[in-house]
Amino acid sequence: MNSHFTVKQLRAFVAVAKTRSFTEACEQVHLSQPALSIAIKNLEDSLGGKLLMRTTRALRLTPEGEVFFKTAMRLLTDWDDAFEEVQSRFSLYRGKISISCMPSFAGNQLPAILLKFRRKHPDINVAIQDVIAEEVVELVRTGRVEIGISFDPGDAEDLLFEPLFEDNFIAAFAPDHVLADKTEITWEEAIQNELIALQRPSSMRMQIERELEKLDLNLNVSYEAHQLATVGRMAATGMGIGLVPTLCERQMKELGAICIPIINPIISRKVGIITRKRSALSAAAQGIVNELKDSVQES
Repeated sequence: MNSHFTVKQLRAFVAVAKTRSFTEACEQVHLSQPALSIAIKNLEDSLGGKLLMRTTRALRLTPEGEVFFKTAMRLLTDWDDAFEEVQSRFSLYRGKISISCMPSFAGNQLPAILLKFRRKHPDINVAIQDVIAEEVVELVRTGRVEIGISFDPGDAEDLLFEPLFEDNFIAAFAPDHVLADKTEITWEEAIQNELIALQRPSSMRMQIERELEKLDLNLNVSYEAHQLATVGRMAATGMGIGLVPTLCERQMKELGAICIPIINPIISRKVGIITRKRSALSAAAQGIVNELKDSVQES
């Protein structure tokens, strides 16, 4: 006895069981009568016994056929539901995507991108984990999110990094600051003021320190914080110069700060999409990736 049967055989049997007519069943499942008969016979052979009793006057189910009819209906319902669910996900009609993103991007550029995505795919649920850049990488690496948006993590055998743009560091300070009339300042000018920066082990903080060391410049930070929003708020109230990425310039201005570029040198980092090398993206995740790329091209 072969215990394997096909969806086609199940549909043929259910059609006959419902209509009690081979002729009507043929129309429902779009099979010729010989093909329908073969499908039913193969199903019975797989199961090891008769499901239908045929007489000159009537067509009825055997006791085993009555029992299997309920099972066949349930199997077909489960199959159709599963097929529809996967098809919907591939079509981006519904689904869920989890992404990790550093706060400077999550709080500034990301909302507008997600709004565009939502308008196109209203039934896709998006969960955002706005965490520091280092944790973005870890969430992707461990598979807890499909995609991450952060700085280039460097050489990593298990990760892919697709650059979106370069982000430079800028100075944020109060409107009445002594530097308010300038359009740009050098790092040498910046470090002569009270400085506000992210705490170690922030990769942004460490990058600034490394670049300034090459010029024999020391970064003497007066105030430290864990969040860029806090750095911006302190800068806007006149506590000093906040060292922040251009990513959060709009947020800094909303907090009341003025922002200008810092040059000599221009310290920059690549921002992009981080995914796992050996994991294919879901259709929903790929949709977010496409929206991110489109937004960069438009800006």
